[in-house]
Amino acid sequence: MTFRLLLTMLAIATISMGVSRKPEASLDAMALTGQTSQPIGHFEFCERFPRECRPGAVDRGPMKLTPETWSSLVGVNRTVNLIPAMTDMDQYGVEEYWTYPVDAADCEDFVLQKRKLLMERGFSASNLLITVVLQPDGSGHAVLTVRSGLGDFVLDNLRAEIRMWSETEYTYIKRQDSADPGKWMKINDGRDTVAVSAIR
Repeated sequence: MTFRLLLTMLAIATISMGVSRKPEASLDAMALTGQTSQPIGHFEFCERFPRECRPGAVDRGPMKLTPETWSSLVGVNRTVNLIPAMTDMDQYGVEEYWTYPVDAADCEDFVLQKRKLLMERGFSASNLLITVVLQPDGSGHAVLTVRSGLGDFVLDNLRAEIRMWSETEYTYIKRQDSADPGKWMKINDGRDTVAVSAIR
């Protein structure tokens, strides 16, 4: 999806709903319902990489999407998705091991690498949030949520296309706190989906 097409679709949706919004007001942001447990894999990652999980700059709210930032999102998503996929069990002999990928990656590793590369390009950590979801078969999965003034978008290793979170088939469980990357928040999905299990 091109950035111009994205803006056109969102503008049409806003007009059809009869809603007057400020340019940076979110059209489709996830609803959060309070703090929740940190996934064990992320906890262990933070133990190994403490600088990655400390509160950083003040959360100034969702980022402004521009053609340049959208191009960066698309490029990083496609590049990182070229890494071969492999489960943690096959790579490390354990169920969960979150780390930066070298030769292969599990879903969380794809997310960590995308987050790292985007931060190196100037994106704020407060707008790059690791998110735990359920796939339609009930199995756990991780994606990267990008908070923007146009809504929350998802970068996923299972597809090249970047989609708004509400346009995916997943059930959203929890994500990092935008103000503190070591804390996690519950997500009120609010759609017709059923939560069965999630990444621990």
